[in-house]
Amino acid sequence: MALSRLRHPLFSRSLRILSFSTRSLSRTSNSTIFSAAAQSSIRPTSCSGITGINDRSLKSKWTDIKYFSSSESSYEVLGMPALSPTMTQGNIAKWRKKEGEKIEVGDVLCEIETDKATLEFESLEEGFLAKILVPEGSKDVPVGQPIAVTVEDEKDIQNVPASVGGQVEETKPAQQDVTDERKPESTSTMINASELPPHALLEMPALSPTMNQGNIAKWRKQEGDKIEVGDILCEIETDKATLEFETLEEGYLAKILAPEGSKEVAVGHPIAITVEDASDIEAIKNSVNSSSTNQQKAPQHDTKSEVKAQKTKIARISPAAKLLIAEYGLDASTLNATGHYGTLLKGDVLSEIKSGKLSPKPASPKEKVLSSQSHQQVAASRESKSNLGQSDSYEDFPNSQIRKVIAKRLLESKQNTPHLYLSSDIILDPLLSLRKDLKEQYDVKVSVNDIIIKVVAAALRNVPEANAYWNVEKGEVVLNDSVDISIAVATDKGLMTPIIKNADQKTISAISSEVKELAAKARDGKLKPQEFQGGTFSISNLGMFPVDKFCAIINPPQACILAVGRGNKVVEPVLGDDGVEKPSIATKLNLTLSADHRVFDGKVGGAFLSSLQSNFSDIRRLLL
Repeated sequence: MALSRLRHPLFSRSLRILSFSTRSLSRTSNSTIFSAAAQSSIRPTSCSGITGINDRSLKSKWTDIKYFSSSESSYEVLGMPALSPTMTQGNIAKWRKKEGEKIEVGDVLCEIETDKATLEFESLEEGFLAKILVPEGSKDVPVGQPIAVTVEDEKDIQNVPASVGGQVEETKPAQQDVTDERKPESTSTMINASELPPHALLEMPALSPTMNQGNIAKWRKQEGDKIEVGDILCEIETDKATLEFETLEEGYLAKILAPEGSKEVAVGHPIAITVEDASDIEAIKNSVNSSSTNQQKAPQHDTKSEVKAQKTKIARISPAAKLLIAEYGLDASTLNATGHYGTLLKGDVLSEIKSGKLSPKPASPKEKVLSSQSHQQVAASRESKSNLGQSDSYEDFPNSQIRKVIAKRLLESKQNTPHLYLSSDIILDPLLSLRKDLKEQYDVKVSVNDIIIKVVAAALRNVPEANAYWNVEKGEVVLNDSVDISIAVATDKGLMTPIIKNADQKTISAISSEVKELAAKARDGKLKPQEFQGGTFSISNLGMFPVDKFCAIINPPQACILAVGRGNKVVEPVLGDDGVEKPSIATKLNLTLSADHRVFDGKVGGAFLSSLQSNFSDIRRLLL
């Protein structure tokens, strides 16, 4: 079986050279991870995920404050706090404390710009600010990511490791969100590699340059099956298409870590374990199953810690918590403090508000009037949520990887690309006449879209300034060497854009055959990366629908996309041979060009549309 089906050209050329080295690595007693990266090479990396050491490639983000200790010093890593219910990331606006300074309980460490306002982050313990991990002015820092390191004794500042921000073992929080509980973690993270026979850990490969996660659509091999070099292990749904993942080693599939149907598996995350000898399969299965049992027992300890936390008395209340208590009129004595030394945190109050178990304190008539509106809003939101939860009149529609990437790219395009819109109407009758003649005289069946592709390609050849893109790094316009037309094809999983390369050099019949072939592959999810990556110009045709005209969104890094509407019959004045204008019926078609204004100005856009008009009016010269 050809291994170049899913691989980049470099990958297929290097595969034969690397196969011997990778096979020898897998026979060692220590575990080795083989990762198929976007650069199409195989890199052996340490299997730290199996030994229990934190591997940042397998974690999406930090989830809580991390604590560390060593024989020389003890220190604490502070994570980015969640200062509002909707906060997922924040900006470090200003550090109020500097490295080496003494900090007391209640001191403001830094100012954090959230999704709502700029708030102060207070220290809950006394000590010294040993190291700032996220400098002032940092943007979009995820909640939970380490931002600073503190120590109790000033002499311990110099003993804090320089790499403390990147080699930290994660500690799970006592209380987890429902969404986190539903996400299964790989059982391989708890396996001791020294207790396992020789094996290889397969990671989620990067099958396209833009892929950062994928879905396991189908496993073609089952646990215990024999695998040969080139066998298809599974089908992976990427951000572009559904591709096949081939094995590079012979052996046996011992354990599947990411079952069929797994969604949003990060690139580099373990998905399977293979062994060379069939006798080692049971040892792998037993080790993975035992580690899974240990993980299931772990939450029991968290439950005990939660019970202890509930019994903790409130020694002090943080300023942010005081504001919430006053705003919602809560009784502080009924709240549970989870902070150090019995400190009631803002998160404690927010969790009680979300749970709905509120105990309002007796309020004066003025306080009742001021807080009645907020209580009504909270009650209304709870009632709407409860009604929504009891209703069966809706259905969740899961998004495919392709649709998620499309949504992200379109948003980035509208935000970062200055769109210039140019519109023009053309007479479609010469094109329809040519299409009819080709069918009747030469039995060549082509669509209107096939001819439009040829017309656009010829116009791009005549106006090379329109066949360009904006280089962000250099800040200048770059002209493309070839005319490669991307055509929008609607599929069940989302919009795909297969490419007709060198369209200006191909005949209309050749373009028609290639469009049919690429469109069929797109709908079946069988497009190869080189068939949909690239392109210098896009065409989106909705002429088969009752759409007269529309404005399309540019697909970066391209600078143009042409929106084609449907043809409509209209009455037009036509100058006769006698010099008198007479009414005549004509078929008009609207073309709307969306262009990157950094590349296109009025002159280039006008020249391109003029060339299009000329090609449509004298359509038969395209056959020359």
